Amino acid sequence: MINISAKAKEKVAQLRQDTGLGEDYFLRVSVVGGGCSGLSYKLDFDNESQPNDQVFEAEGVKIVTDLKSFLYLCDTTLDFSDGLNGKGFHFTNPNASRSCGCGESFAV
Repeated sequence: MINISAKAKEKVAQLRQDTGLGEDYFLRVSVVGGGCSGLSYKLDFDNESQPNDQVFEAEGVKIVTDLKSFLYLCDTTLDFSDGLNGKGFHFTNPNASRSCGCGESFAV
């Protein structure tokens, strides 16, 4: 399962509304190679499902990830921060053995 905090849920709803995307769009979370630690998170809206997609609903938000990314994202929580130390989405990933200082990449 991939979880989402209440604050991230609010921000996702705001972004969907600001961009004019309908309810048929879901949140796609994936892992791609890159970043200082080797793997990076990718977050986007999508409305096309793929054959090996894993689909979850958390806090009323439909979250979709491909099977390969799910192996890295299992039990991860998506959160949003708007504090003085940085604004944006961040992931709390229990599978990550280390992450870079900026928090945008990780290793397992």
